Amino acid sequence: MKTNFLLFKTKFIIALMSVFIFASCDDDDSGPDAVTNSFTVTISNVQTPKDLFQSGVFNTPIGDSSPGPATPGKSYEFSFQAGVGHRLSFATMYVQSNDLFFAPEAEGIALYDANGAPITGDITSMISLWDAGTEVNEEPGTGANQAPRQSGADTGTDEGGTVELIENVNDGFTYPSVSDAIAVTIANDGTMFTVTIENISGGSIVPSPLAPGGFAIHASGSPLFVEGDADFGNGLEAVAEDGDATALGMSLSGETGLITPFAPGAYAVHSTGMPLFISGQADLGTGLEAVAEDGNPATLASSLSSEGIVSASGAFNTPMGASAPAPIFPGESYQFTFEATSGDFLSLATMFIQSNDLFYAFGDSGLALFDANGNPVTGDVTASLSLWDGGTEVNEFPGAGPNQAPRQAGANTGTDETNNVQLVNDSFTYPSLSSTISVTISVN
Repeated sequence: MKTNFLLFKTKFIIALMSVFIFASCDDDDSGPDAVTNSFTVTISNVQTPKDLFQSGVFNTPIGDSSPGPATPGKSYEFSFQAGVGHRLSFATMYVQSNDLFFAPEAEGIALYDANGAPITGDITSMISLWDAGTEVNEEPGTGANQAPRQSGADTGTDEGGTVELIENVNDGFTYPSVSDAIAVTIANDGTMFTVTIENISGGSIVPSPLAPGGFAIHASGSPLFVEGDADFGNGLEAVAEDGDATALGMSLSGETGLITPFAPGAYAVHSTGMPLFISGQADLGTGLEAVAEDGNPATLASSLSSEGIVSASGAFNTPMGASAPAPIFPGESYQFTFEATSGDFLSLATMFIQSNDLFYAFGDSGLALFDANGNPVTGDVTASLSLWDGGTEVNEFPGAGPNQAPRQAGANTGTDETNNVQLVNDSFTYPSLSSTISVTISVN
């Protein structure tokens, strides 16, 4: 499988910020026994890069109760979520062969057109018949080592070839045209797509079942094969030779996941209260909305600098080692330093970019920077974070919504909602806290 994370990252960096506000401090009125320390906070994106957004197998014909081939007149169907920039790849075996399969081109099919409209209707013309190059071809429909007649899986003569379009394989045999064998259609409902693969073989050609297969939704790259290259060893051979999608499904699953950058954010050191938001109440209108929806902390940082309970505040916006503001991708971090006095708390907010208005933050009171004995808190404090919903924009499927920062036409373009700030609680699934973000504190 071609690794495409760097391309994903390049396409995904967005112009989130134009103005940034740096730290400001007010006088602290603590008593004579107060202890002051200098703290450094590091916010890291700890996700493991993934090449695929969604993936799966299709193995049960419509109307059947168990997995099996799709004989003439039957169809497979599968559904998935996808956003602008996503592509579809899939493979299903032409069963009356040794190692032939139907699939789009190696790079997949773009699911949205140049204007951002989803593709729908008949996409059979985008499908080709491919030779996996893993087993020597026999005459289609008669070969003893083809699935309907072979004594067991993987029993043909190994070929050691490369994946090629069947019309470029000079084996002396005649194969049906794609449009005489299958019909592939796609329907769309918002960010949900449904693909139907119908077996229409028969008539003037030898009827052939279609076999279970696998699919992948991806932003770039070639997840199933590359024309002219040998089989990846990811399970496609078992699909093409034996109609078994188990290994391919497992391989694709291991490369699948929602990966999100984190956006520039803002922080505040405060003695009491919560200057960023109050759980269960509407957004305070001080700039958190711009952080949660668009990753722009300028307004919030400016507001915090004039809050009476805030002794230090600012924006964090430039990844460590970088020379300019940007989101942080897997393996990257933000870092900022401040002074705090015993009794102080830290609050911060950074956008979960693959969302409409979600952000990571500590709870209502912030994070206590000193323990009960007056000792500064250090180490990993990630467990004190939560994923919050700003309540200002209607949530869409994470990683696919057209009004989420990587895909929206401009700032503040989603559907407004008037809910309260609360822990995220919708119908979608988000990655676990420990697999996405890390926040550590050290004392200087």
